[in-house]
Amino acid sequence: MSGKQYDVVVIGGGIHGAGVAQAAAAAGHSVLVLEQSGLACATSSRSSKLIHGGLRYLESLRFRLVRESLAERATLLRLAPDLVRLAPFNIPVYSTTTRRPWKIRAGLALYALLGGLKRSARFETLPRRRWNDLDGLDTNNLLTVFRYRDAQTDDAALTRAVMRSAQKHGAELVCPAEFRAARREGGGFAVGFAVGGAEMSCNAATIVNAAGPWANRVLERFTPAPPQLTVELVQGTHILVAGEIREGVYYVEAPRDRRAVFVMPWQGGTLVGTTETPYRGDPAAVRPLPAEIEYLQETLLHYFPRHGAVVRDSFAGLRVLPRGDGALFHRSRETVLHPDTARAPRLITIYGGKLTGYRLTAARVMRMLRRALPPRRAVADTEILPLRD
Repeated sequence: MSGKQYDVVVIGGGIHGAGVAQAAAAAGHSVLVLEQSGLACATSSRSSKLIHGGLRYLESLRFRLVRESLAERATLLRLAPDLVRLAPFNIPVYSTTTRRPWKIRAGLALYALLGGLKRSARFETLPRRRWNDLDGLDTNNLLTVFRYRDAQTDDAALTRAVMRSAQKHGAELVCPAEFRAARREGGGFAVGFAVGGAEMSCNAATIVNAAGPWANRVLERFTPAPPQLTVELVQGTHILVAGEIREGVYYVEAPRDRRAVFVMPWQGGTLVGTTETPYRGDPAAVRPLPAEIEYLQETLLHYFPRHGAVVRDSFAGLRVLPRGDGALFHRSRETVLHPDTARAPRLITIYGGKLTGYRLTAARVMRMLRRALPPRRAVADTEILPLRD
């Protein structure tokens, strides 16, 4: 491997790194993926485990993002039926809920329209006689309950499946591998990395920095130093409590600050999340905070007072957001692809991104790198490649 030439070197083995590796390998390119710890070992295994259109993005008029995400949801339901499954999502509306029933109904109607009015995109209002079937949901001051459909997944298993697909089409994975440095040389980069204490190197025509919360730390190891965005790391914590809810996912407002929180069945228990807490420190050291766990327990018991909130497990992941003003919850979640140069970039850094849109992100990356890559004959199409756990 040392001294070998690759068309694309990908740094990071999360869902976006795996997605780029699959897209590049399918396009016929030689690909090397360097992952420091393990596939999906960070953010890509600590998400809310949803494949969805992003209902709340309608309030900020991001219709294109929602439409694209719903189309990707349909694609993943087709490509990975064992990994991505539709589930009922329930929105209980109380007299104290921030959004009125008419507004939620209008949003769900638009959501269905952007989803192509397919059966999977339709919604309903649950009759009062069915409220007692909703896992002990508090019905005091409950005005109505809307039900629509979105999808759940095992985020880590999906990442592994995408990487296996990439490897099947020729991509190479080195894990664990520590990225050491990259130096611009001629029409590409000289890349240094360490495997088990041994120093190794290769050459790359292009590099994709998919290191998630480590993205800017990776850029600091390039010579000359490429441009980077100023970002904020935001911690999102989930708790897994004993006792599984059975009537689908619940989309509720946290009583303390009215943020959206999901309550969902997961591995025989109930998963509750997420939080949004600014984080400063080593991304590898992120852990759930006691205050976050208390916040999520409080939210669960507010809506399901008889459920209990014995925490079986908890985990925290980091989101990467461009620095800006305003509350974190209202900050843009759209993926930012940052090139080293506007014309024929050879280095692309992926900032942020959604699990649902990993395939679209990979396609955009490959389009941006097209002028810097040698022509190759495509060997597959990610639109039809099946994904299996």
